[in-house]
Amino acid sequence: MATKIKLMRLGKMRAPYYRIVVADSRTKREGRVIETIGKYHPKEDPSFIEVDTERAQYWLGVGAQPTEPVAAIFRVTGDWQKFRGEPAPPPMKVAAPKPDRKALYEEAVRSNGDEPAAGATTPKKKAAPKADDAAAAPDAAAIGAGATDAPDAAAPDAAAPDAAAETPAE
Repeated sequence: MATKIKLMRLGKMRAPYYRIVVADSRTKREGRVIETIGKYHPKEDPSFIEVDTERAQYWLGVGAQPTEPVAAIFRVTGDWQKFRGEPAPPPMKVAAPKPDRKALYEEAVRSNGDEPAAGATTPKKKAAPKADDAAAAPDAAAIGAGATDAPDAAAPDAAAPDAAAETPAE
């Protein structure tokens, strides 16, 4: 049986990713496969390429023919040069490892300390004056403006807040 090493397309429109597979040369692109030997994600930066070198060497050794795109991938990874006995290519670019999110969060918390550096980001709302305070405010103004020498004038003012408290609120 004639075998080919080819790419099997997966993914969505405009977001392809591929599996590098060994299949009978007569099968469709996404047809029945004999073995999956790698992955290729061209949209990532840099492109993600993962090849099982041992299995690729085995299939190349028994006569499986790589398609042009797979041969290009093998040249990048060095599998083709290894099979042909040529010198290895320069190493592939590898994406930098992503930092741990939990560690980043803990570091940010430690750098800020327990308290925020500045005040609140939004101003506090001022509370509406209460009914008791509103009733007491005019009485206090009357006491300040009125005569302080009349003791009888202070008694009705003291009774006014009690009267306001007994009336039901609207």
